[in-house]
Amino acid sequence: MYTPDAVTETEWQRAHEDLIAKEKELTRAQDRLAAERRRQPGYRIGGDHVFEGPGGEYSLTDLFEGRRQLIVYHFMLAPGSDHQCEGCSMFVDNLGHPEHLNARDTTLAVVSRAPYPEIAAVRERMGWTVPWYSSFGGRFNEDMGVTVDGGENFGLSVFIRDGSSVYRTYFTQGRGVEKLGTNWSLLDLTPLGRQELWEDSPEGVPRSEPYAWWRLHGEYGD
Repeated sequence: MYTPDAVTETEWQRAHEDLIAKEKELTRAQDRLAAERRRQPGYRIGGDHVFEGPGGEYSLTDLFEGRRQLIVYHFMLAPGSDHQCEGCSMFVDNLGHPEHLNARDTTLAVVSRAPYPEIAAVRERMGWTVPWYSSFGGRFNEDMGVTVDGGENFGLSVFIRDGSSVYRTYFTQGRGVEKLGTNWSLLDLTPLGRQELWEDSPEGVPRSEPYAWWRLHGEYGD
């Protein structure tokens, strides 16, 4: 059984400070990358994508729920499959309360190829409340590159809306999804970011003081 080396408190403090310095540099590098990501161009999503959810049919614009930004997690759930992806399930288990994203004009949704009744059964079994839609019968998964030659992949896409026009600005998959799950990390993927004054953001992005917009969920309307 592995156990870290035993050292004096002074030796531990020295090693700890060295490690913290590296962690801080990584944080600054991640901030620079997020600033570059906010400036990444987007391409307009073509086609008339239709989804099924608890209220019937939805367009891609409907999934925004009236907000400017949409984050979609592509959950691996194929039509008729009796396998529920453990990794996708772990990701959804780690999602925070949606009100914090909503307060930054951002909606989070899950999309799978399985018909909606199959999705609803999994959602109920797992006790999830995140919006989850079916793209069954359409080309959304193929167009997003997560269904290839009939095989299912997972991933995460970011979209921004300009009126009725929708643009895809970011996509990640594989280990790029592992570090996500907090509201901060998800907002860092979007064109508008956290919308705080300290961020290096393009002209026109809304800004506010850090921490000032934070609320307990349920208190954003106060």
